[in-house]
Amino acid sequence: MLAAIEVQPIDIARLAIALVPVLIVIVILYRWRVDSKTTLLAVARMLIQLLAVGYVLTFIFKSERYETVIAVLAVMLCAASWIALRPTTVKRRLLYAKALGSIAVGGIATLLLVTQAVLQLEPWFRPDYMIPLAGMIFATAMNTVSLAAERFGSEINRGAGYDEARRAALRAALIPLVNSLLAVGIVSLPGMMTGQILSGIPPFVAVRYQIMVMCMIFGSAGISAACFLVLIKSNVADFKAGATS
Repeated sequence: MLAAIEVQPIDIARLAIALVPVLIVIVILYRWRVDSKTTLLAVARMLIQLLAVGYVLTFIFKSERYETVIAVLAVMLCAASWIALRPTTVKRRLLYAKALGSIAVGGIATLLLVTQAVLQLEPWFRPDYMIPLAGMIFATAMNTVSLAAERFGSEINRGAGYDEARRAALRAALIPLVNSLLAVGIVSLPGMMTGQILSGIPPFVAVRYQIMVMCMIFGSAGISAACFLVLIKSNVADFKAGATS
C-alpha cells in the first residue's frame, strides 16, 4: 500500500511559478487587444483577497459563535449576488434583490440540507465545514446566475420572447456544470477529492464526499438560475433598454 503523502506548505518563491501561465494569458490578451486590464485587476484582487482570507479564516475557524458564521455567510451571499450581475447591461440596482433572493433560495436551502441532513454537523454551525461548503455553493450559483442573465439579455435583444429566452438562458447557464458532471472521474479529478486523497483519506471515502459536492453545486446553481429567470420576467423592458443605452 502506498503511504499517505504529507501535504507540504508552498513557499512564496515556488508559488510565484504558478503565475507564469496567467502572465502568458495576460500577454496574449494585450497583444490581441482584448481587455487585459480587467483580467490583470481580477488576478490582483484574487491574490489580495486569498492572502487576506487566509488570516481571516484562521480566526473564524476558531470561533465558537454561530453569529460569526452567519455574518460571514451573509457577506458572501451579498457579494456573490452583486458580482453575478456584472455582465448584464441592466443597472444592477434593478436586479440585485432578485439575484440575492435567487442565490439565497438555491444556496442556503442546499447548504442546510447538506450540512444538517447529510453531514449532520455538531455543532450545526461548524465554521470549518460551513464556510468552505458555502463558498462552493455561492460561487457556483453566482456564475450560473451570471451566465443566465447574460444569455437572457442576448436572447431578448435579438427578438426572442420571454419563454424562449428563459429556456436558452437556463440551458446555456448549465453547460459548464453538465460538462463537469460528464467529465468527473474520467477527464478530471475535482479539487476537493484530490486534496482529500493527498491528505491520506481513502479514495472511496473521498469519492462519496465528491458526489455530495457535485450534487450540491449542481442543484443549488440550477435552482438559483431558474429562480432568477422567473423573477426577472418583469424586467424584460429593462434588458431591451439596457442594450440601447
